[in-house]
Amino acid sequence: MTEPEPRGAHFVQSLERGLAVIRAFDAASPELTLSDVARATGLTRAAARRFLLTLLDLGYVRTDGRLFSLTPRVLELGYSYLSSISLPEVAEPHLERLVAEVHESSSVSVLDGDDVVYVARIPTSRIMAVSINVGTRFPAYATSMGRVLLAGLTEEELDAYLARTELRRLTPKTITSTKALAAELARVRAQGWSLVDQELEEGLRAIAAPIRDRSGRVVASANVSAHASRTTPDDIRRDLLPPLLGAAARIEADLQVASRGSGRSAIG
Repeated sequence: MTEPEPRGAHFVQSLERGLAVIRAFDAASPELTLSDVARATGLTRAAARRFLLTLLDLGYVRTDGRLFSLTPRVLELGYSYLSSISLPEVAEPHLERLVAEVHESSSVSVLDGDDVVYVARIPTSRIMAVSINVGTRFPAYATSMGRVLLAGLTEEELDAYLARTELRRLTPKTITSTKALAAELARVRAQGWSLVDQELEEGLRAIAAPIRDRSGRVVASANVSAHASRTTPDDIRRDLLPPLLGAAARIEADLQVASRGSGRSAIG
């Protein structure tokens, strides 16, 4: 057995072990139990538990009480998470087709904490004061994609979100009442899509649809955005919603094929 190379006095072993816990999750093992992590890293169960709970507190890991998995917040450690998932690669051809059909910008995002994070985008023209790129974040409550993702949370997760989130008025149309937002999210969940009219930025309307994994969990959202001077809400529902729903369904189908082929969730 090869002896490990000696480490310098600067070496922080706890950091090495924390990173080893993150690296234990891969394409073959997207969900691991505490015992799995201990076995994969060579840590004791007690040490593996401390690292997992620390990562859980920091938002890099989630758990259902038995299985642990990474969250999109790992993006903050670099683009290792983004490059390891197939969502952007799967989504972009469908977004390009959608944009060519409707001549409006389209994006895909995931929920990270209380924000949506853009992971794929095909723009047509700049319609916002802020430039949107992969990695751009917006508060979930004021965006169409965010509302679709929030509507996909469990009742307990949504209650916790509503309890902790300050609903700031971003435009005169922004919903700032927790009760009104909860009612809107219930409507989004029932109808299967969200239309946000100038709540994030004046002049911007957007409509979004969910993207689900094989279990039916909402893991991402796709949208189409348009300038209010060109489209009314009725126009968006009539002209943009059907092609958006079709694109989201195709992305969803391809993701499910990809996850079956790799043995893991395509989202992480």
